[in-house]
Amino acid sequence: MATTTDPLLEEIQGPTPGQLLRRRVFGHHGLMIGGGLVALLVVVAILAPVLAPHDPYAQSLLERLQPPVFLGGSWEHPLGTDHLGRDYLSRLIYGARVSLMIGVIAALISGLIGTAMGVAAGYFGGRVDMVVTFLINVRLAMPVVLVALAVVAIFGGSLQVVIIVLGLLLWDRFAVVMRASTLQVRGREYVAAARAIGCSTPRIVLTEIMPNIVNNLIVVVTLEMAHAILLEAALSFLGLGVQPPTPSWGLMVSEGKQMMLFEPWLVMIPGIVLFLLVLAINLMGDGLRDVTAPENRS
Repeated sequence: MATTTDPLLEEIQGPTPGQLLRRRVFGHHGLMIGGGLVALLVVVAILAPVLAPHDPYAQSLLERLQPPVFLGGSWEHPLGTDHLGRDYLSRLIYGARVSLMIGVIAALISGLIGTAMGVAAGYFGGRVDMVVTFLINVRLAMPVVLVALAVVAIFGGSLQVVIIVLGLLLWDRFAVVMRASTLQVRGREYVAAARAIGCSTPRIVLTEIMPNIVNNLIVVVTLEMAHAILLEAALSFLGLGVQPPTPSWGLMVSEGKQMMLFEPWLVMIPGIVLFLLVLAINLMGDGLRDVTAPENRS
């Protein structure tokens, strides 16, 4: 009598959903590369007190502007020191905490606002859709960078202010994408069947609509995380974002720009790390979208 572990029976039945998911995940090179880089940076950020060889705030003017190892420096400071003698590697490691924190929290705040507005507009339509569309148009008419600069200049630059400002400014893409996705899904047979059997509106939205548009939401979340990280770096570069001496990759680029012609590694090192983080987030989001797409689940 054949058992469930019989290879012939498994071949007839085909792979299980879990096996299919593993194949899709491990077979997607972009997801593996992006997810691996993001996971590595998350681990580095969490273990920053353990991994950082020096105090990122400790200054030593006698050791200022030491070059990194690959330019003839010493292993005492593998990536050199900045204009105040602070260890560049330590500040780079602690800067990962700032960038990831801003990206995640800002995307979470804007995602909650934009997703709620977009799903409501797409599901209810009518006046709700008109109001949400008007708010989206108003938001799209305001340039993000200029508004962020004005608000931060008024209330002062700090980590908390930057997170709140970015979270309240980046919800428009969530609203647009979720509205369009909900409009496509709300007329499907399973939604009509849920209404016919008397399911409540919250249950229909949470159990019938959201699972079928979550792949689009994942893409927007990753895009807005990367967008928030770049905006924070731009604000810090202009002196209106995270304030010294807090380690921030954008602030490190700003502090190194004065010596860019003589010590270009001061700008290149945080710039390359910032580029890798944004690239990894985008690769991971694109891979998650492919893996969770409804047409790829069977």
